[in-house]
Amino acid sequence: MIPALILFALTYVLLLIFGKYRPYIALASGLLFIVTGMLPLGEVPGAIDLNVLLMIAGTMGLVALFIESKMPALLADLVMERVSNVQAAAVALSLFAGIISAFVDNVATVLMVAPVALEICKKLKTNPVPFIIAIAVSSNLQGAATLVGDTTAIMLGSALDMSFLDFFAYQGKPGMFFIVELGALVSAAILAVLFRKEKGQIEKTGQRTQVTDMVPTFLLVGMIALLVCASFIPGKPAVTNGVICCVLMLIGMIHHGAAKRDMQAALLPVKAIDFETIGLLLGLFLMIGGISAQGVIDAAAGMLAKAGGGNLFLLYTVIVWASVAISAFVDNIPYVATMIPVIAGLAANLGVDPTPFYFGLLSGATLGGNCTPIGASANITGIGILRRNGYTVTNADFMRLGVPFTFAAVIPAYILIWLLFGV
Repeated sequence: MIPALILFALTYVLLLIFGKYRPYIALASGLLFIVTGMLPLGEVPGAIDLNVLLMIAGTMGLVALFIESKMPALLADLVMERVSNVQAAAVALSLFAGIISAFVDNVATVLMVAPVALEICKKLKTNPVPFIIAIAVSSNLQGAATLVGDTTAIMLGSALDMSFLDFFAYQGKPGMFFIVELGALVSAAILAVLFRKEKGQIEKTGQRTQVTDMVPTFLLVGMIALLVCASFIPGKPAVTNGVICCVLMLIGMIHHGAAKRDMQAALLPVKAIDFETIGLLLGLFLMIGGISAQGVIDAAAGMLAKAGGGNLFLLYTVIVWASVAISAFVDNIPYVATMIPVIAGLAANLGVDPTPFYFGLLSGATLGGNCTPIGASANITGIGILRRNGYTVTNADFMRLGVPFTFAAVIPAYILIWLLFGV
């Protein structure tokens, strides 16, 4: 266990220091876990979330067609018509991304909304880095709002046998949806403060960009509808969402090539895939699989469970804030998967309702990833988009916005969950 923990910790330090080389560092570390036997070959396929990788690749390809159709430019025009200044545009875009992310995977949301933000920033000649970061962290927040918003929400819903509507009202009380939305309102106010210097007025030209092809928009809307519908199918293959995105990308490629009468044009979506971002995620999956196989996550979860002793409020507090801290550096999916049975056992031993512990776990683990640029897939994806557009994002750039956003969202949820279900 100790060698795995040392390698994992060293890798994350290197990832934070050498931002430009993150994909290579993560892949090298993942390979070391395999070569040294800390991640047995038989467990490699299970460690890799192929569904996420396929979904990212397919959505990136679709978004490339979406951008070429000029629909993001039109959406940017519509946003700019309705807001008075840059500050209002930033907050509006983050809220818009959050609403989508309540029903669609966080990464897919970032890939869809980021082009709109880039187009607005291009028109206003302003730095898009804080805009994209705001979109990413808002997407992470809203993933806990509904049963279909995020993998961790799906796992929690399964553990408590919750339906889609249970996220809106549970045990006759407001559910996770309203708890998350309270955090969203507070964090939106924080974003308004963070963007307070962006007072540049938006010129109302009255002109709107003309969309050249509506098919990519239909494909993206269709992707959202299919992802939501797929979430209700019991026992579906693990790669269902990824296959949906890739099949729609293939349809888009065929249409684009036929419309342009050029085979090279059909390859545009493939060329738009950010293989560095996919490589980074692949390396992270292997690393997390390695420490899971070595019992590191199990040990951490056990220590966390014991830290609260017999005091229920203290135990709840430890679960929430330790989840925030751990998820800032560790993918929240294996962490939540490990903690769910731990919490079930604790609640059974103490003879108490596990609901506040489960909801606290979901809130803390979902939002903790917003503290660092590598804490969530949506963050990595957003930074990858900026990199491909020639912008560098430092750790300070990200944490300057991500950390206050996290506390603004977690604290209201932390208080409300206990008042509703713990008292």
